[in-house]
Amino acid sequence: MIKAVIFDCFGVLTTDGWKRIREEFFAHDPSKMQHANEIDKAVNAGFMDYDDFIDEISYMTKLSSTDIRARMNGSEPNDMLFEYIRDKLKPHYKIGMLSNAADNWLGEMFEPWQVALFDEVVLSYKVGVAKPHTLIYETVVNQLDVTMEESIFIDDSERYVIAARDLGMNAINHIDTPDTITQLEKLLHA
Repeated sequence: MIKAVIFDCFGVLTTDGWKRIREEFFAHDPSKMQHANEIDKAVNAGFMDYDDFIDEISYMTKLSSTDIRARMNGSEPNDMLFEYIRDKLKPHYKIGMLSNAADNWLGEMFEPWQVALFDEVVLSYKVGVAKPHTLIYETVVNQLDVTMEESIFIDDSERYVIAARDLGMNAINHIDTPDTITQLEKLLHA
């Protein structure tokens, strides 16, 4: 029986400014993409200061730090998904967020009513590891007081979805919101 639904933030609950920067500036250069991914992991695990991360991306893209911050912070909430969570999920399930994040910007990205939907929020920089590390998945289910099997995890990264499934979680690879809602309904009413 499903007791909790856990959402990734960037790319699921919001658009992903960092993903757009990587695709625009590094997709054509494997070594730059590798370096970008390495420093992304470091900042998300709390091993690199966010300002240093921004400065490094600024250097790599030749854009100003101000431009990089604006692009990174240009995430827009997924209103359709938030309304579904509020109206259909929250009355019946615990709601969690599990995100690779370098800081807690929830109050800046979301309306207060959206933040209030989450029973637990687990951010990688606080845990000291990032997805797909086992500890971060264990942390969110423990904080929600459910088992892996009693939860559904939704992420736009197939790699993180596979890691969740390997731990026994039900998981959905988010492509778009209507498809995610359809898949979620099937799992909840199976």
